[in-house]
Amino acid sequence: MNIVNFAEQNSVMNQYMAELRDKKYQQNRLLFRNNVRRIGQLMAYELSKTLDYKPKTVTTPLGTIDIPLTKEDDMVIATVLRAGLPFHEGFLDVFDKADNGFVSAFRMYINREHTEVGIHTEYIATQSVKNKTLVIVDPMLATGGSLAAAIESLLQAGKPRQIHICCIIAAPEGIEVVKQALPDNATIWCASIDQGMNEQKYIVPGFGDCGDLCYGEKLQHVRKVAER
Repeated sequence: MNIVNFAEQNSVMNQYMAELRDKKYQQNRLLFRNNVRRIGQLMAYELSKTLDYKPKTVTTPLGTIDIPLTKEDDMVIATVLRAGLPFHEGFLDVFDKADNGFVSAFRMYINREHTEVGIHTEYIATQSVKNKTLVIVDPMLATGGSLAAAIESLLQAGKPRQIHICCIIAAPEGIEVVKQALPDNATIWCASIDQGMNEQKYIVPGFGDCGDLCYGEKLQHVRKVAER
C-alpha cells in the first residue's frame, strides 16, 4: 500500500490548503470551491506520472513525432456526492476523456451525543470498472466509513486493474479503515494527513464540512419512501 502526503512536500498546493483552512477565506464559497478544484487538478497531474504510457505517432503540418500517451478511456473517476463534486471537476480538467462514476454515501449520527456515526449508501451510477484504472475522489477521509462503502459499491461493477484513492484531508484512523477495503497495490493520495478526529468524528484541525462550505449548510438528510 502506497500513501502519498503532499503536505510533506513543498508546492503551491500548500498555499491552496492554507486558504481552505482559513475561516475568513471560507466565507466565499466560490473561492473555496475553486481551491478544491485546483487541488484536484494538481493531484491528478501528480497521479498521471504513475500511469502506463505507450508512444503514439502524431502527424504535424511539418512531419511526425512519437509522443508517449496514456489511455484515458481506460480510466473511471468516481466521486462521493455531494462534497466530492468540485474535487471531481479538477480531475476531469486533467483526465477529460475518462469515464465517471457517482456514489451517494452519507453519514448520520446514531446516538444523541453525536459521537457515533452510521454510513448509508443509497445510489450508484458508474460504467464498468473491470480491468480499468479506478480513481475515487472524496475530499474528506475521516472515519473512512463512507469511502469504504463507496469502494465496496464500485467494485460490484468489476475488478479494476488499479485503484487510486484521492483525498484533500485524511485522518490516520480513516486511512487504516480504507486500507482494509483495498488491494495491496492501491495508492492513497492526500493533500494533508491531519492529526486525527474529535468526538464528533470531524478531522482536526481540518477545515470543517466540505459539502457545507462548497454549497451551503444542509438542514437534514431527507429520505423519501414511496407509499404503497
